[in-house]
Amino acid sequence: MGSLAPDIENFSTEIYMSLGLKQLGHKALGVPRVLSLLSSILERSLQRNEMLLEATQMKDIVTIFHGLRAPTLSIRKYIDRIFKYSGCSPSCFVVAHIYVERFLQSTEVNLTSLNVHRLLITSVMLAAKFIDDAFFNNAYYAKVGGVSTVELNKLEMNFLFSIDFRLQVSVETFGTYCMHLEKEGAETLRIEWPIQACGVTEGWSNIEDSACAPTIAR
Repeated sequence: MGSLAPDIENFSTEIYMSLGLKQLGHKALGVPRVLSLLSSILERSLQRNEMLLEATQMKDIVTIFHGLRAPTLSIRKYIDRIFKYSGCSPSCFVVAHIYVERFLQSTEVNLTSLNVHRLLITSVMLAAKFIDDAFFNNAYYAKVGGVSTVELNKLEMNFLFSIDFRLQVSVETFGTYCMHLEKEGAETLRIEWPIQACGVTEGWSNIEDSACAPTIAR
């Protein structure tokens, strides 16, 4: 499969450029804005789910994607790591988001800090295989994601069967998710301004930035 880039001309070029899915002329793409927006959406989703599970004392459905404890690497750092080492197109992260939504809907699993990392590396890998012209083998993606090759192979097959192998994404669906991400960016900006006015800053802990460093807890 080729990149989605040639198929999205009918949608707003401004939105795609804003998300970092397209570049202007020969200007370097840099780190696509879509990465921070996707991490923000996932963070807010799992926080809502975990608060609900705790408040209702409900037991979540445990799947092969669940770890025994939450990884120390944040979603944003994990997504940045995947982008840095996987070499996949920025559009892969939009498609991966769509795949994760399909998985959650078909399995009725809640997105939490125990399963989000494995769902991310699996969905991004599948997206790269489906829409990019070039991609790596599972062993390489496993190193990037901090899991073993054997485990990633199992995750891939489980994910595919869970979504009934529905990997095709229409141009309309892709555009809808892009607009949703752009809307998330506008909402995040409105939230950040009052925080900045109060002088609140957020710091990150130092982590090992290596393609082969383990990131997911067993």
